Amino acid sequence: MSEEIKTILEETDEFMDMSVVHLKKELVKISTGKANPMMLSSVMVDYYGIETPLNQVANVNTPDPKTITIQPWEKAMLDPCSVAITYANLGLNPQSNGEMLIISIPILTEERRKELVKQARNEGEEAKIGVRNARHNGIDEVKKVDHLSEDLARDAENDIQNLTNKHNKTIDTVVDEKEKDIMTV
Repeated sequence: MSEEIKTILEETDEFMDMSVVHLKKELVKISTGKANPMMLSSVMVDYYGIETPLNQVANVNTPDPKTITIQPWEKAMLDPCSVAITYANLGLNPQSNGEMLIISIPILTEERRKELVKQARNEGEEAKIGVRNARHNGIDEVKKVDHLSEDLARDAENDIQNLTNKHNKTIDTVVDEKEKDIMTV
């Protein structure tokens, strides 16, 4: 196998891995009815004019399975943190006690669980689209290599298809685990 083909396969694998990593980050944002500090990982707070991740301006904890507490390191950041969580569209409603924000994770109804499963499946499908795009790009790159015999080109395309199958199986496993997590009462 030529160095060019190895490079194409490595880059294709890397792009496919990025789709899986992105999927995992998106699935963390989907509530399972259990408190998890990672649910707030995408929240950005206006910290004196600079968009800053919530966990860099406050301590985020889960004292019990149904509660998340956010204690800003500066009391003046209480309201900006609350606003940022509200505008993050996570379906969470922070309550302030003057010292910290308290978020009660709502109990999920059967209907809401089914909606979240659908959302998780959509995220999985988006990840598969990313994998297919990486596959398509990889095959295009193989076709651009001038000095490649038909057999080597076909072998490279088969290797790319095997990478695609492996990553799609990983995506299915990740989504299935999330579905089980969501549906567990």
